[in-house]
Amino acid sequence: MFQRKNKPNGITEEVVLQALSTVIEPELHRDLVSLNMIRDLKIEGNDVNFTIMLTTPACPLRSKMERDSRAALAQLPAIGQVTIQWDSNVPHDRRINQQIGQNFRNTIAVSSGKGGVGKTTVAVNLAISLAGAGARVGLLDADILGPNVPIMMGVETMPPPRNRKMIPAEQYGVKFISMAFLTRPDQPLVWRGPMLHSAIRQLLTDVEWGELDYLVIDLPPGTGDAQLSLAQAIPLSGAVIVTQPMQVAAADALRGLKMFEKLDVPIIGIVENMSGDFFGSGAGEQLAQNTGAPFLGSVPLDANVRVGGDTGRPIVVAYPDSPAAQAFEQLTKEVAARVSVLTLGNQSNFIPIQVIG
Repeated sequence: MFQRKNKPNGITEEVVLQALSTVIEPELHRDLVSLNMIRDLKIEGNDVNFTIMLTTPACPLRSKMERDSRAALAQLPAIGQVTIQWDSNVPHDRRINQQIGQNFRNTIAVSSGKGGVGKTTVAVNLAISLAGAGARVGLLDADILGPNVPIMMGVETMPPPRNRKMIPAEQYGVKFISMAFLTRPDQPLVWRGPMLHSAIRQLLTDVEWGELDYLVIDLPPGTGDAQLSLAQAIPLSGAVIVTQPMQVAAADALRGLKMFEKLDVPIIGIVENMSGDFFGSGAGEQLAQNTGAPFLGSVPLDANVRVGGDTGRPIVVAYPDSPAAQAFEQLTKEVAARVSVLTLGNQSNFIPIQVIG
């Protein structure tokens, strides 16, 4: 715990913590002190140095917390220089380890009601952006019958197995596995539900994933056996629903959203992909309003998104300053924040943040 040392100028750890207890974490709606987010507090003369422990390295509201913290401390008489460090400790849903024995802190399903809306593109760029923010990320290509993740990640083979476990490929800081590594490109898989269930479970449990903050799962389109198998095989932190701006795509996305609700899988939010003049805009946001689901944002239509997917250099890697890449980065922050809220909200399954002092 913090040692309360009196300072001649009246700046004490107790006074600093009291000031910081007025700073509210915008997503969790509790103060930083009661959430145990203030760590390594040090006072030297008039100067204050501490770390804010975030619930995700991809926090979208870091700048607000910094402004509010500095404003709160500025009210203290004789306060000197304030130095704020940043670290993160991603909430851990204990159900995942209990059910499949893997150290995944959170699992994020990326789904769509129909094909062709860019679901895999969203999953790939989301995973890379999370890794770029500093998270430990895995990507499971659960589209068993039409796996495309290796093409988009620019990797043709995975490492040889070790100790009877498959070793995932790794690119752009993301570990990933796909049925494409295990079959010939011209070999169609004509499988019924039980075989799909077995394959998905094997890709979850027979792979040496290591410890992950997030496992992003790229699902096949629709509301069929693969979605049901996944929900049965592993607890899901939530689902991201991808749609295009057209009403016909949003209608299919609604069916996918309702499927996850029936399976008791929380909805992280809705993404409108390929937004802009060509396809129009607004159907995704309208779907969010109609269903009460969060709207995570729009990704503008950009030919470089397609080029990046075809060449194995997704747009957040190839053109990080482009509007589409920036949209993916913001989407990633929204997803990460929402996952933290969902996991922390289920206190019975949450492994609490440990106090370091």
